[in-house]
Amino acid sequence: MAFVTFVPITSAAGSLPTLPALSGPSPLGRSSGAEQQSSLPAAAAVAALAAASAVGRRKGARSRVQRAATEVGRRGGVLAGLAAAAAVARPKPAVAAEKLTKQTAEKAQADIEQIIKADPNKGPTLVRLAWHSSGSYDKVSKTGGSGPGTIRFKEELAHGGNAGLDKAVAWLEPVKQSNPSISYADLYTLAGVTAIKTLGGPDVPWRAGRVDSQSPSDVTPDGRLPNASNGSEQKDVSHLRDVFYRMGFNDQEIVALSGAHALGRCHADASGFVGPWTPTPTTFNNLYFKLLKTTKWEEGCITGETCKNPQYRNVDTKQFMMLPTDIALLKDPSFSKYVDLYADDQKVFFKDFSKAFSTLLELGTKDLYTVA
Repeated sequence: MAFVTFVPITSAAGSLPTLPALSGPSPLGRSSGAEQQSSLPAAAAVAALAAASAVGRRKGARSRVQRAATEVGRRGGVLAGLAAAAAVARPKPAVAAEKLTKQTAEKAQADIEQIIKADPNKGPTLVRLAWHSSGSYDKVSKTGGSGPGTIRFKEELAHGGNAGLDKAVAWLEPVKQSNPSISYADLYTLAGVTAIKTLGGPDVPWRAGRVDSQSPSDVTPDGRLPNASNGSEQKDVSHLRDVFYRMGFNDQEIVALSGAHALGRCHADASGFVGPWTPTPTTFNNLYFKLLKTTKWEEGCITGETCKNPQYRNVDTKQFMMLPTDIALLKDPSFSKYVDLYADDQKVFFKDFSKAFSTLLELGTKDLYTVA
């Protein structure tokens, strides 16, 4: 496996092309996206699908799309114009025989980088989209995973763990319109690895070849993603193993993947939890593990907020939070030894996270290939 290396990816501090901001203030992390407002309405992708069959049959549909893109493009740039076009035309789905070209992949990657550069707070949400599009996999039934790209369907977006991800799907719709030969499934996973790198994290190996499902019947049942609180420390530990072992991961990989909480924050109206894990929620680093290991935690909500679910806060400033399943990593010896390792060595964490995240993004796929 190899990451798409034909486009240099710089850190958040590096120089990237600018793009007019696609949204206002953006929440982060596992619950991020629930409060975001985007210049592309969340319903754009749905409207595209609903209108496509009617519009596609009418003579002149192509010109309608072109006129919509041209008009809005004059006002808000190329991606904004494509967002308008999305409201009247269905994006072309990738087909099994159509391989992603280097030119298309690097263009899509550059478009994603522009979105993150315009608003770094969107980066963690794109990581969450890639994670949740893959984390439904079941190794026994061989169902779920990133392969069919079903997280774009309203039936999967309605799952409790996916609250707010309709916004992330909408942000990427102009990228899909601009690069129609990339499948949604490839686009969502590419967005995740691009966000990790752009926000200062490691290169994550990525391959293409996912083929979109065209039917919501392929959506797996709700309940396959991790719950943040399960009633007790022991139940939290058991739940993490149940969920991640179902996907095929081991204890070391569970802890490594939990390090994605270096990014983002939770929001009460999305998940019932409130606050960021670290003071650097748009920088990928090992600070999550450092704070988890060295900070004293107590039950309670961060200062000035009201939580709907039980969580933890740091005792001294009460500005940062941990979920019950985060604290559970400290309570089990097989988990805690990796917390210690990653807190002490960011290089090792980056290496292990890169491998585990790449594995996660390939769950439920077949016949993937390296773009060259």
